[in-house]
Amino acid sequence: MDSQTSQSSQAPQPSQSPHTFQVDLRGLVDLLSHHLYSSPKVYLRELLQNAVDAITARRAEEPDAPAKVRLYAESGALRVEDSGVGLTEADVHNLLATIGRSSKRAEGLQEARSDFLGQFGIGLLACFVVAERIRVVSRSARTPDAAPVEWTATDDGSYTVRTLPDDARTEPGTTVHLVARAGAGEWLAQDRVLALARDFGSLLPYDVRVGDEAVTDLPAPWDRPYPSPANRRVALARHCHDLFGFTPLDSIELDVPLAGIRGVAYVLPSAVSPAQRAGHRVHLKGMLLTERAEQLLPDWAFFVRCVLDTDSLRPTASRESLYEDETLAGVREALGERIRSWLTGLAAGDPERLAAFLSVHHLGVKSLARHDKEMLRTMLPWLPFETTDGRLSLEEFAQRHPVVHFTRTVEEYRQVAPIASAQGVGVINGGYTYDSELVEALPSVRPGTVVAELDADTVTAHLDSVDPAEELALAGFLAAARAKLDPLGCDVVLRAFHPLSVPALHLDDRAARHEQARAEAEEQADDLWAGILGSLRGSAPRARLVLNHLNPLIRRISSLGDPELIGTATESLYGQALLMAQRPLRPADSALLNRAFIGLLEWATNGEEGRR
Repeated sequence: MDSQTSQSSQAPQPSQSPHTFQVDLRGLVDLLSHHLYSSPKVYLRELLQNAVDAITARRAEEPDAPAKVRLYAESGALRVEDSGVGLTEADVHNLLATIGRSSKRAEGLQEARSDFLGQFGIGLLACFVVAERIRVVSRSARTPDAAPVEWTATDDGSYTVRTLPDDARTEPGTTVHLVARAGAGEWLAQDRVLALARDFGSLLPYDVRVGDEAVTDLPAPWDRPYPSPANRRVALARHCHDLFGFTPLDSIELDVPLAGIRGVAYVLPSAVSPAQRAGHRVHLKGMLLTERAEQLLPDWAFFVRCVLDTDSLRPTASRESLYEDETLAGVREALGERIRSWLTGLAAGDPERLAAFLSVHHLGVKSLARHDKEMLRTMLPWLPFETTDGRLSLEEFAQRHPVVHFTRTVEEYRQVAPIASAQGVGVINGGYTYDSELVEALPSVRPGTVVAELDADTVTAHLDSVDPAEELALAGFLAAARAKLDPLGCDVVLRAFHPLSVPALHLDDRAARHEQARAEAEEQADDLWAGILGSLRGSAPRARLVLNHLNPLIRRISSLGDPELIGTATESLYGQALLMAQRPLRPADSALLNRAFIGLLEWATNGEEGRR
């Protein structure tokens, strides 16, 4: 061993001694009030939870023990009495005076642990959010010979424990006294305490009162017997209005016995965005846990608001939301299945109510059906679409037509619908929000279905060709018309189709419009960009002006011999077809319309002068 190693090994080691963390109670209370809890109101929930848990613990050993919680609000102070299991002096030191041990109950209280709502110590500590002093007087039901014990604490972190005379509390149970901190007196006022107690504790299984006012209201509205289904709907609608502020379109019972869940989902009466996060009310063993549970239902069930009671879901540390785990995932799936069953039940037995539902929420349902195959499959026979056969579901339309044609814009549909319908071609208007995506998703839930976007070639192919001899006779007219529209990137085609009242039809597709936009950009760009855009030039199909040979006006125009007049008439037909298609007009199109209008006026004027 060298000298350095020897010296190092012989160097004195620093002395070590254990130290204890010093907890700043005021800092901890500030942490609770500003970061853990959403509002000071949770103090009352914590008090109720402690009282209910104490009663539950006592009844585990004495099933017939009284089950009462009483709250008394008096000018800046609150007293909460319960008939629970009570505390011994050792319990007081273990549960109330040692921060960090609050997740462990005294050994004697563990038997009923699965039925407890909260954690005693940290819950009582939360009362410092509104109180500057807490006094607890308790007598244990397990050791009736033990004297009552008093624990008094202030928000500076100090506390005292002492035993009291036997007559200080003769019956087992606990009384908690709070004295409001400065500025928090409103939280201990009679009206506020009653409102909070009813909000948090309406479904608690024991007799809870604020003064003489009852807090609990059992059985829950969804568990009560009603004379008839109609009476039930009315009562639940009233409950929804009182709870959420709206009268529902319908109510859906939520019953998942394996997860210990009972409740109801209320269908919103007005449309909402599927992206809007819904807030649901969740009670845990009767105590309101949260009124803003967002992850309770699948995303697609955005159209309902739920209220339910559960004994299996796990709360977060603040007990104001749900912990995301496998149990919650299973419950979410089960509740989603229940809502799907409601939808399919309406579809099978009450189409009028289903129609009323879809008239409000069809847009949101379509939005989620794009990504949720089960939702699409469920709603496929019922979601309405505008088609050339009237308003139909995709299922009905696909049964009628071997190929499901659709347009991507409302303008395209308006233009081709009468012509396609007259030729026996079925078309769906996919121009409304989400519709084209749903049509394209149709084969995924209806295998074998052929879906195709309606393009110019398809429409033209379904129009009758003109007799070759007649078309040859009109070669000069067609040549003049094509020459006039060629600078606009548009061909001229002669066909025979119905209805006869339509003289001309403008057809293009996305590729043609893209090429038009590229060509316009190339004309306006400098040399560098023009070269780049020119290199992107492809063999994209051109737009087409389809002239109807059966239309009397087209027959008259095609008999003209003046090439200039033919050009003016062709421009007029082109402009009229664009206006009928409700397409945005390019500057070149607007110039053409002005030119054609003036040309027709000049022709009419010259013709009138010639006739004189």
